[in-house]
Amino acid sequence: MGKKHKTIVTHLEMTAPPRLPPAPHPPGKYALMRAENPPVHFYRYLYDAVGRDYVWVNRKRLSDKVLASIVQHPDVEIYVLYCNGSPAGYFELDFRSLPRAELSFLGLIPEQVGSGIGSFLLREAITMAWSRDINRLIVQTCTLDHPRALPMYQRMGFTPYAQEEAELEELD
Repeated sequence: MGKKHKTIVTHLEMTAPPRLPPAPHPPGKYALMRAENPPVHFYRYLYDAVGRDYVWVNRKRLSDKVLASIVQHPDVEIYVLYCNGSPAGYFELDFRSLPRAELSFLGLIPEQVGSGIGSFLLREAITMAWSRDINRLIVQTCTLDHPRALPMYQRMGFTPYAQEEAELEELD
């Protein structure tokens, strides 16, 4: 059994597209690309690189087959931000429960944390979500995530609607 972590999970929602000024573009050369039918090993790399410091464990427990059924589903969209040719972060939008959409994951590779591109990535995720015919966009964050995550979601227009205690267990 791995180390256990208690956390508070905050559920947030947005029920209309926000009016946000465009985010400054990342410095250097960048590209935001959709990973269509991403190989499971590539998704696992992104998930681990972004989530390792924040105890992202739920997707690690899934078999390759189950994980592929999620990340390769036609109504799940994964976008990877590349800066100067290397992955810098990603987000995942889940449209399987329309008209509700979920921002399932969003994060940066550790070397990019603090670079200012997190707000760019979140604005792009929100814009992509609201380009679809949705009436609600949800996301969740917890006290194990980066301390700026919750305030950034709120600045971008998300409103908390529920909180719960949870316990996450790291894999051995």
